[in-house]
Amino acid sequence: MLLKIKEVEKNSYAEDIGFEVGDAIIAFDGYEVVDVLDYTYYDALENFTVTVLTKDGEKVEVEIDKDEDQSLGLVFEEDGLNIRTCRNNCIFCFVDQMPKGMRETLYVKDDDYRQSFLCGNFVTLTNVTDEDIQRIIRLKFSPLYISVQTMNGELRKKMLNNRFADKIESQIERLNRGGIEIHAQVVLVKGVNDGAELDYTLNKLYSYTNVKTVAVVPCGITKFRDGLYPIEDITLDYAREVIAQVEKINKEQNGNLVYLADEFYFKAKLDLPPYEEYGNFAQVENGVGLSAKFLRDVEEIIELSNKPLLKKGNYLTVSGTSAYQFMSGIAKKIEDACEGVKITVVPVENDFFGNTVNCTGLLTGKDILDALTPYKGAYDCVIIPNPCLMQFKDLFLDDLTLEDLSKKLGMRVIRGAISS
Repeated sequence: MLLKIKEVEKNSYAEDIGFEVGDAIIAFDGYEVVDVLDYTYYDALENFTVTVLTKDGEKVEVEIDKDEDQSLGLVFEEDGLNIRTCRNNCIFCFVDQMPKGMRETLYVKDDDYRQSFLCGNFVTLTNVTDEDIQRIIRLKFSPLYISVQTMNGELRKKMLNNRFADKIESQIERLNRGGIEIHAQVVLVKGVNDGAELDYTLNKLYSYTNVKTVAVVPCGITKFRDGLYPIEDITLDYAREVIAQVEKINKEQNGNLVYLADEFYFKAKLDLPPYEEYGNFAQVENGVGLSAKFLRDVEEIIELSNKPLLKKGNYLTVSGTSAYQFMSGIAKKIEDACEGVKITVVPVENDFFGNTVNCTGLLTGKDILDALTPYKGAYDCVIIPNPCLMQFKDLFLDDLTLEDLSKKLGMRVIRGAISS
């Protein structure tokens, strides 16, 4: 890989020392370039060497001596960050359980340690080399989000269907020694990596000083599992057993390392842990503490805002079936704080993926439309939770848009923060 220069910023350090468009960086401090993250790391340093292949084909080594907050000022033609994809065939893979015909990006199985560092994506590390691990430590790619599943190497090979999956212990040990902070995940499969196996995994993860959090999350099960490994859905009693098990381990270890996805508490019909127990909410994107954070955010807005949270009117919103009671409580708090506001929360059954998928973020536009059709034209506004839509586009998983929904329901439909 080389970083070919597309632009040299005017009056920059790079311009001053003679970098030109068409030159290419091939190494920093003797380490071959992998992608633009090499440049990002070294650009924040004061002293280093750059090996340049000039546009005339000459290889030149340049000594850099600049201020720490001074950038070289280079822009490159490519960043080299093409997504590394997954080499596993996990028994619980959600992508394998999706129907055909959805947009192509939804079928991408990413497993890229760079995206873990940049975006918080979970990775299994089954496709990394020793050189990758060395690079992670050298360039301080911290924190990383690692999908562990189990610390039992033989079991992990079976769960991921990858003969290299048993390296997880040595990989975490190396990263831990190298000062890389880790947020780990255990996707719990009933009868596979639970019970004594879960005890072993969590106690093992407790032994690493740089493992900062561990999330235990239920595996998603859709109705499209024909021919796949048989997995049972979690029940109320099972959820309570897992909650008790995790609480016991945290108590025995005198720590608060392990967190459970909100879904376990909803399924168990138990109260969520208080806001304060989630620390800095490092795993909130994993559905861990999301509801407690949302509740606190609503309460603070109500308490601190000089304006009502909502204008007077009748509002309609939706929720996955698991969070319905919780969301109804949120709606009541808002109603009590806002004069003339009425909010109806509609629990939506997930027909698209099957009723075993009951979180709000996996609701499709069609299922929401079907659930809200009986209320057609009866409300001032429909609020759609953010997780139901693409981050920067008002598009549902099934490619229905907010505008489509608004036209079909005959009501104003907006994107809102009401979610769990």
